Amino acid sequence: MLSLEELESLMADLESDRVERKASISDRDKIRQAICAFANDLPDHRQPGVIFVGVNDDGTCSQLPITDELLRTLADMRSDGNILPFPVMTVQKRVVSGCEVAVIEVQPSDNPPVRFNGRVWVRIGPRRAQATAEEERRLIEKRRWGNLPFDQQPVIGASLDELDLDFFRNAYLPAAVAPELLLENQRSLVDQLAALRFLARDGRPNVGCILVFGRDPLRWLPGAYVQFLRLDGIDLLSPIRDQKELSGPLPQVLRSLDETLEINIAVAGDVLSGTTEVRYPDYPIVALQQLARNAILHRTYESTNAPARIYWYSDRIEIYNPGGLYGHVTPENFGQPGVTDYRNPLLAEAMKTLGYVQRFGLGIPLARRELARNGNPPPEFRFEPTGVLVTVRRRL
Repeated sequence: MLSLEELESLMADLESDRVERKASISDRDKIRQAICAFANDLPDHRQPGVIFVGVNDDGTCSQLPITDELLRTLADMRSDGNILPFPVMTVQKRVVSGCEVAVIEVQPSDNPPVRFNGRVWVRIGPRRAQATAEEERRLIEKRRWGNLPFDQQPVIGASLDELDLDFFRNAYLPAAVAPELLLENQRSLVDQLAALRFLARDGRPNVGCILVFGRDPLRWLPGAYVQFLRLDGIDLLSPIRDQKELSGPLPQVLRSLDETLEINIAVAGDVLSGTTEVRYPDYPIVALQQLARNAILHRTYESTNAPARIYWYSDRIEIYNPGGLYGHVTPENFGQPGVTDYRNPLLAEAMKTLGYVQRFGLGIPLARRELARNGNPPPEFRFEPTGVLVTVRRRL
């Protein structure tokens, strides 16, 4: 975190390419563009960029009230899904050169290019602009490969022949990159895969690439599937009604998961006032989707070959994620809105791009809300060093 002296020096330097000043937050997209540009660090300063909110372009105070709500709004820009991969940033209220301001410090990304709504923004001197194809190539070359998470590590022995490139070209690219940029862009599929962080430095597919586009992910990652078991009773000794393994590339697994959950939900009807029938599912589909997708997203693929598990008993559903809590998520803050961390950030980005995540950090609160609305008890969580088990009780 920068010292007060460093902040005062930066705020006074009207020509610095490490500073932006905003009198207000009326144009939030401009702030997101600035966060994206500082995260990309095209000049390679390897120092944080700073956005001063509450400061005019000439460096004078705009007298903007720096409230808790304003600080929360700025902090939420990190994980609302508009900037991918997630920037590393802090937001704090400071008094700098006599001005009460909100200070956003953005660290250079280890994994550029960073995009805001499918566009790469960079700083060129004191102004910001969309990156050219050459500038994007420079950003790819800047990646700190040794610091990347497991889902961006190369898969030894894998090649582009393992991938469904038609799906990447026709479905994923249009969702990940702004349409007008695709029209202008004549780069090869290899360059496009690299720009979206799906290739390692040597050109091999990484773990996230195999999980999302691989024709047979289980060949390379034996635990990359969901085990579904439906039982006629309350324990594992009960008769089996249905069992299946949901495997394949991530989009196929997620589609199969939704279908499996929907066909297993039972709906009962109550007649009110003698004429109106109200129908209640034993489990709300949205809650089950959020909890099951969380198990796929947050599991570890590195240290186990165990699958994610969904065991559906007659009185409850148990969803198991083979991976303990990660990063700054603890049993105490788990499930609080906006509290999230990702051991698989590339997978998280892919699920957001494919439409299976609307906003990061809201899956557990949304599941709790839907269960309460449907009349189910709250979900029960058990945290272990190597996994997380959530139990959802049937609506009575």
